[in-house]
Amino acid sequence: MKKPSRPLSDGEIHELKRWNTPTIYNGWEQFTGHDAGHDAFNLEPVRDYMPQMGPMVGYAVTVVCEPGNPKHKKTNPNAWSQYRRYLASLPGPKIVVIQDLDKPNLYGAFWGEVTSNFHRALGCVGTIIDGGIRDTDEMTAAGFKALARGTAVGHAHSCPVRWGVTVEVFGRKIKPGQLIHADKHGFLAVPFGEEAKLLEAAKFMDANECRTLIEAARDVTGLTPLQVCDALDRAGQDFSAAAKKKFSRKGEW
Repeated sequence: MKKPSRPLSDGEIHELKRWNTPTIYNGWEQFTGHDAGHDAFNLEPVRDYMPQMGPMVGYAVTVVCEPGNPKHKKTNPNAWSQYRRYLASLPGPKIVVIQDLDKPNLYGAFWGEVTSNFHRALGCVGTIIDGGIRDTDEMTAAGFKALARGTAVGHAHSCPVRWGVTVEVFGRKIKPGQLIHADKHGFLAVPFGEEAKLLEAAKFMDANECRTLIEAARDVTGLTPLQVCDALDRAGQDFSAAAKKKFSRKGEW
C-alpha cells in the first residue's frame, strides 16, 4: 500500500508546535475558504490531560471504538494486530482521533499505559478521544498527549472496531489524514488543501497583534483613560489595515 504524502515538512510541523492553537486559528481564519466561525474546531468541551506538554501537531489516524460492547472482540479477535499494521503503514507524526460509540457513557478506556507506549513506538504523538483514558501519569511518562472527554477505571472490552474512516468527535467530523493542531484550548482540524499557508499566516497575525493592539495596551504610561482609548482605536485600525493588505481580510479587530 502506497503511503499518503504529507503537505508539510518535519521542520514546519515543529514550528507549528511553537504556537498555541488559538494563534494557529488566528492565522487560519485569514485565508480559509471555510466559515471560521463554525468549521474545523471542536464544538463541545474537551479536556487536555497533559497541558504541560504544550501543543501537539500531527495527521489524523481515525478509529471507532465501543468499550461497552463485548461482541467486537469476538467478531474480530485479530483487530488489534490488524489495526497496528495499518497504523504502522502511515507516515507521522500521527494523532489518533477516536470516536467512542458508548457516548455519553464511559464504560472503559481505550487508552492507558500499554496502548500509549505502543502507539508512541509507531509514530503517534497523542490522541483526541471522545471517550475515556486512564493511567494519565504513565501516559505522560510515555510522552503521549491526550485530549479526552473523561477518565475511566477499567478498559472494559476496548479494541479498535473500525479505522481509516470519517469519525465524529466533540461535534466535529474528522477525516483520515487531516492536519490537527491541539492544546489545552481545544483542537483545529485543518481542512485539506489549507495546510501550506498555515504557518506563515499564524506568524504574521501574531506579529501584527504584538506591534499594534498589544503594544498600545501596554504602552500607557502617562496617558489618561481617554488617551488610552484613542490609542487602542488607532491600533485597531492599524491591525485591520495590515491584515487586509496581507490577506484581503481585516482580521479579528
